[in-house]
Amino acid sequence: MKRKSFKDVAKVANVSAATVSRVAKGQVNVNGDIRARVRRAAEGLGVDLDQKRNEKANIVAFMLANRDLLHNFQARVLFGSEAYCASQDRELLFMSFRYSAATPAKELHLPRTLTQRGIVRAMILGGTNSANMLHALRDREIPFAVLGNNVLGDWNGNQYDAVYSDDVQGAFDLTAHLIADGHRDIWFIGDVDLPWYARCAKGYSQSMTNAGLEPRFSEIHSDDHQLGYLAMRSLLTRREPVTAVFAGSDQIARGIYDAVRQAGLTIPDDMSVAGFNDSEGALMDPPLTSVREFPEELGKHLAEFVLRRIQNPDRPQQQLTIPTRVVVRQSTRAIPARRSGVPVLDRAL
Repeated sequence: MKRKSFKDVAKVANVSAATVSRVAKGQVNVNGDIRARVRRAAEGLGVDLDQKRNEKANIVAFMLANRDLLHNFQARVLFGSEAYCASQDRELLFMSFRYSAATPAKELHLPRTLTQRGIVRAMILGGTNSANMLHALRDREIPFAVLGNNVLGDWNGNQYDAVYSDDVQGAFDLTAHLIADGHRDIWFIGDVDLPWYARCAKGYSQSMTNAGLEPRFSEIHSDDHQLGYLAMRSLLTRREPVTAVFAGSDQIARGIYDAVRQAGLTIPDDMSVAGFNDSEGALMDPPLTSVREFPEELGKHLAEFVLRRIQNPDRPQQQLTIPTRVVVRQSTRAIPARRSGVPVLDRAL
C-alpha cells in the first residue's frame, strides 16, 4: 500500500499542502481550528506530522526566565535537569530570557531557537514565569514542564505538567518548630506579592492560626538581602513584640542578621532567626535554621515530565510535589515561657 503523504492529508483536511507543511513545521501563522483539523486528518491517515522534526530535534531547552543568572537555587534546578537529560541521551540547551507578564500570549516574542522548529524539541521553564508564557507555548505546540512554585498571576496548575517544592508544608513545619520552642511573637518577612513567598506565608499563617497566635507580616518590598535588613530594622525601631523571625529565604535571613547585629543584639540569645530553601544556611554565622528544599530533584522531574510528553503527547497532564525538611541549627533556640517579646535595643536605634 502506498504511504500517505502531506498531499493526502491536505485533501482530507480541505487545505493546501503548504498549510499542512506549515502545521508540521510548527509555524504559528496557522489558524488554531485549521491546525486542529489538519492534525485530525493526519491522525486518521496514520501520518506523523512531527516525525521529521522529531528526528532532527534532540535538544531540550531550559529557560531561566526573569531571574538572576547566578541564582543558587535555580542553578541547582538546572543541574538536576541537565543530569537527567544526559542520562536519557538528550542535550540540554540553557537560555536566559526576560519578558513582561502583561504581554498578550499571541504577541509574546519567543527566542528564535524556539520558533524555528527542528532545533528545540521541548522546554523546561525555570525562573519566574507567568500565564502568558504558558499559553504561548501551548498555542505553538511546544511541549513543556514548569516549576509551579514560581508562576505569577492566575493559572490552573492542573492543566500543565508542573513540579512543585512543598514550601507551604515546609513553612508550616518550621513555624510549628518555633512555636514548640516557646515563641509566640513570630514575624514573617518576605515579599508576599511574589508567589514563592506567598506560599511560605500561607504555611506560616496556617501554623500560627492553628496555635491560636496572630500571624504578623512585614509590609516592606525590596530585593532579598535589603528586604531582610530594612524589615528587621523597622520592627526593631518600632519596638514590635518579636522573639523569632521567619525569613522567606536564606538570602533575606542574611539581611536580618545584619540588622540584628547593628542593633547590638545577638542571635539566637536575643532573637531567633530562621530561613527558607537552605541554600546558604550552613555557611552563615551562626548556622541558620532553615527549610531544606531539593532543587536537583525538582530539575530531574521537570526533565522527566518533558521527555514523557515528547514520547506521548496525549498523556494526561502530570503534577508532582517534592517534600521539604526542616533543618535545625544554632540560629534558633527555645525561650522561657514568660520571656517578653520586646527586644532590648542599643542606643543606635
